[in-house]
Amino acid sequence: MASAAAAALKLPNLSSLSSGGSERRDLDLTTSVSPSWRRRPPPTTVAMSAVPTSDGAPRINGHPHVNGHAHGPALITRVAFQGAPGAYSEFAAKTAIPGCATVPCRTFSDAISAVQAGRADRAILPVESTMEGTALRNYDLLLRHDLLISQEVNLFVHYCLLAMPGVRPAELRRVISHPMALAHCGRALGQLGIHRREPVEDTAGAVEMLRSHRLLDTAAIASPRAALLYGLDVLADGLQDESWNVTRFLLLSPRSSAPTSAFLAMAAVPQPTNPKTSMVIAHRGGSMVVLLKVLSAFSRRNINLTKLEVINSSAAENKTPVMILDVRGKSSLRAFPHVLYVDFEGSTNDPRAKEAIEEISQFSVFVRILGCYAADPNIYDLH
Repeated sequence: MASAAAAALKLPNLSSLSSGGSERRDLDLTTSVSPSWRRRPPPTTVAMSAVPTSDGAPRINGHPHVNGHAHGPALITRVAFQGAPGAYSEFAAKTAIPGCATVPCRTFSDAISAVQAGRADRAILPVESTMEGTALRNYDLLLRHDLLISQEVNLFVHYCLLAMPGVRPAELRRVISHPMALAHCGRALGQLGIHRREPVEDTAGAVEMLRSHRLLDTAAIASPRAALLYGLDVLADGLQDESWNVTRFLLLSPRSSAPTSAFLAMAAVPQPTNPKTSMVIAHRGGSMVVLLKVLSAFSRRNINLTKLEVINSSAAENKTPVMILDVRGKSSLRAFPHVLYVDFEGSTNDPRAKEAIEEISQFSVFVRILGCYAADPNIYDLH
């Protein structure tokens, strides 16, 4: 059955993805290559780092325990992420900050808490994808905490079917992975005849479970890097139903360690080459009127928007209002029924942007700048 499915599925050619440069890295989405279920020899096993600590606990990527409880002073940037070593978020962190020490956390909230408690210097969160939009809803976490966006990175999510060494596709009875990964690969799994699908917390966690329990009738959906990290066989790659599957990640920093554009100007430090600013605008009613006023404020000053999302909630529709931390004064949480997420090209130090933000503040109830950072148009691939 697996061989028949192999002939029916195609894999986009990802070999043409550029490895560097400041320009966008285009993906060649042609399907003239061999079928997506490409057989591979068993990957070279790469042992995980296990450097003992003073208390005898092994270190994972340089940090003992989970949620960033480490000993001694941090010598390099520590980035907290949700998941186990080998998760896509970890690869995104290492892409954004090469050489960083990653801090695995059980939940996204734990990753943010690690930064606030000083156990990590940054937190990385996936916030939207080409397949799910902003269904990840980690923007809500950002709004509830006093952290600033300091960097962005776009990662091409390439799913593989992984199994214990020597296991053949015909022996598989179930597959485990993150619920979103299972949903993204539903058609391909059906063609392979694997209908028993069980969700777990994250893709790398599925691989970790597969390896630790030596499950011989089970496969996991994860990244090709996870296969190398845990020493598993890649039975098939290009498992995703849609060839274009990109996730955007944001790195969050404490407000005290993330320099604002005004600070950069005063310190005579060169600002990002392609600055981008993220902000949230809240109001009580007249959603369409406010939206048109926001668009007018930017368009009249020739400021391009790269993101605009409108969130409307009301008691009548039983929708929960959006909670936003007011970082001014007492730093209290405030509830708003109508919220606009806006990303625009430019820095808050730009006079045009200042004027637009000031104008928007006149007719909205609440405005908060979520961060000013360098826009990164590149799309990074794990291959």
